[in-house]
Amino acid sequence: MVCLMWELSVSSDLFAWVILPLLIFSARICDVSLGTLRVIFISRGFKKIAPFIGFFEVIIWLVAIGQVMQNIGNFASYIAYGGGFATGTYVGMAVEERLSLGNVVIRVITQKDAAPLEQALREMDLGVTATDAEGATGPVRILLSVCRRQDLPQVLSCINQYQPGAFFTVEEVKMVKEGIFPSGRESIRINWRDPLGFFRKGK
Repeated sequence: MVCLMWELSVSSDLFAWVILPLLIFSARICDVSLGTLRVIFISRGFKKIAPFIGFFEVIIWLVAIGQVMQNIGNFASYIAYGGGFATGTYVGMAVEERLSLGNVVIRVITQKDAAPLEQALREMDLGVTATDAEGATGPVRILLSVCRRQDLPQVLSCINQYQPGAFFTVEEVKMVKEGIFPSGRESIRINWRDPLGFFRKGK
């Protein structure tokens, strides 16, 4: 009888101080990650998928907060709740970065001959707007182009090839109407073997 009570006590402590905090931690990672993605999807104009994500986000949150309130004297649950929130924020941003959603505008300013770069970008089926301007140290050429975010690595590689050392900026674009883009619809792409990019080159 004593052994049985001791085993029950150990099992209860194990659940309260290890298993339950881990469950709360995992639930918070899920709901905060979904919340981060939901906000990003809304800002990028993906209005149809955002409510679907929000549905699961709030259900998971209710389960997590319910367990915390039922075990209000368990400080391990508080730590797990906060830790899951912080981790979920990072995971959500990392996943969104890997998804490569939306469009960006690239601005290149160079003092060199920009014709080869203009031609290379147009051969990639990108629209390019070019204009002459006056910089701090003399005449410059400004190139503007909008591309899908998933095509950004190829565009930056092209810039570095034809205009090494050129000044350029990349900015998010909420909405694009008309324009010239590479053929094919935008797709959600993710490397499931390395969804957070831990094994990317340079890391």
